[in-house]
Amino acid sequence: MSEVDVLRFPVGRFAPPTASTPELRIEQIETLRQLPGRLRAAVAGLSDAQLDTPYREGGWTLRQVVHHVADSHANAYVRFKLAMTEDWPTIKPYDEAAWAKLADNRLHVDVSLALIEALHARWVALLESFAAEDFERGYHHPEMGRQDLGRVLALYAWHSRHHTAHITSLRARQSW
Repeated sequence: MSEVDVLRFPVGRFAPPTASTPELRIEQIETLRQLPGRLRAAVAGLSDAQLDTPYREGGWTLRQVVHHVADSHANAYVRFKLAMTEDWPTIKPYDEAAWAKLADNRLHVDVSLALIEALHARWVALLESFAAEDFERGYHHPEMGRQDLGRVLALYAWHSRHHTAHITSLRARQSW
């Protein structure tokens, strides 16, 4: 990987697992359970100037990263619920780059950290109630096609690690 790719994908690019096994799902759900604390620890003690530093040239600021995680995971949670209550619904994509520029992304990160904590408590409770066959349900994404919940769970476990690493790797590079 190039240096830019390492900065963009500090935990590597998403690679879907070949199968969604019960053991793998337990690990992925645990990643979602731990994200709120890990993300809070990743930004702990950072000043506003540090939070407004991009994790790489041309990338989002750390503040935008935290708010993006809240936006993205809220959308994912709703999509899981839609998939469990409808037969392969078509979901609405959103422009995450445009969302990152909206005024609420200038709020202090504590607002989104609180949202992520509450959201993940509900999301994990929902996921832990699933039977194995529930992970075979899914939705239709207009840009990516059919997405089963086993694959989407793997994606959001990766997404959690990916964005936390954006913050922690910048902190390491800057010795913050």
